[in-house]
Amino acid sequence: MKATAVSTRKMKTMSAGELEAIEQEALRDYEEIKSRGMSLNMSRGVPCVEQLDLALGVLEALHARSEFANSNGDDCRNYGVWNGLLEMREIFSELLGVPADQIILGNNSSLQMMFDTISQGFTHGCGGHTPWCRQGEVKFLCPSPGYDRHFAVTEYFGIKMLPVPMLPTGPDMDMIEELCKDPSVKGCWCVPKYSNPTGVTYSDETVRRFARLHPAAPDFRIMWDNAYCVHDLTDEPAELLNIYDECVKEGTEDQVIIFASTSKISFPGAGVAALASSAKTIASLKGRTTVQTIGSDKLNQLRHVLFLHDADGVKSLMKGHRQILAPKFRIVLDALERELGGLGIARWSNPKGGYFVCLDVLEGCAKRVVGLCREAGVTLTDAGATYPYGNDPHDSNIRIAPSFPPQEELRDAMELLCVAIKLAAAEKLLAGRG
Repeated sequence: MKATAVSTRKMKTMSAGELEAIEQEALRDYEEIKSRGMSLNMSRGVPCVEQLDLALGVLEALHARSEFANSNGDDCRNYGVWNGLLEMREIFSELLGVPADQIILGNNSSLQMMFDTISQGFTHGCGGHTPWCRQGEVKFLCPSPGYDRHFAVTEYFGIKMLPVPMLPTGPDMDMIEELCKDPSVKGCWCVPKYSNPTGVTYSDETVRRFARLHPAAPDFRIMWDNAYCVHDLTDEPAELLNIYDECVKEGTEDQVIIFASTSKISFPGAGVAALASSAKTIASLKGRTTVQTIGSDKLNQLRHVLFLHDADGVKSLMKGHRQILAPKFRIVLDALERELGGLGIARWSNPKGGYFVCLDVLEGCAKRVVGLCREAGVTLTDAGATYPYGNDPHDSNIRIAPSFPPQEELRDAMELLCVAIKLAAAEKLLAGRG
């Protein structure tokens, strides 16, 4: 199918007649694509089958009647080791830049560890302070566009969310520093490397300003979700300054809690999660963890240790992920540039890593675009999901998740998306001239 025949002149400067021609051609293209009967879900950043196959060795690492002891002699089939196997903590230690004895391992979901951390602050307090549920209205800072599941956790507990704009260097730190003067502000969500969905990696100065924060609330916590710490897509990966080292320099290490997992390294449904923080914070969290569980899945941790060996093994595995993912990101970016470049109705990120391309369409059009795609058989992340309460004030942001579809299906989906963007923009511009 040929690309929609539009000039590269900005659509906002076109005459009503030109816009009507674009609208009619986009509508014809849309109906043709719709007739193909596509059925594709691109709403989440889900690894594809080929990526999952890269880690099949995890399942083959343990065999019946093999050695089930770790280096300390613990039988991994039994109870115990509340914070997880040392060997696995050492792998995360090198990846996150925090000592291994300041890391707690969980099961497959770092999100669950984040939920538990917020839950403890809400019901029992952070660092010995009054529980948030007894402090009246409490608030959390939410860099936006951001990760919808972070926002869902704070909304679940009734914590008021305050959007903070994302800049090319990370969250607007001037605004964060000002908002932190309010003692009811208890924390900030962060995805510091290849942010979900913008792909931004926080600048060194942004990391240092987080480390220098002295909030009015003594129980303020920086929720540092380093989910994409090794998820590079190019030969020039972004470098993220070590937040923990910077906090130690400033004496603020107790207020940062770092999260990561192997969910997009090995298996999302059977990976290993990690939480890292200061010795004082880990000691505090131990009280909850040892009541909550006698120990996370040590056999799964041992499988990962035997398969990955060390942090270099993780990085080697991630090269395989890059070989699968990079061409899919190129399909997305090439389609956007070819179909929309120069029209002035969309802009998008060109990430060096992570799982998403962040797309901003003409203001007031995101819901229409997502709806058109859904009607034609392609499900995208809901418009607005990247903002607290699902409320994108500009109705413009759309998160593209290229990882799961096969390349040919992804090409078809991008063809549909670009046609939907043109159709929605033409409708919007024509309505504005009515």
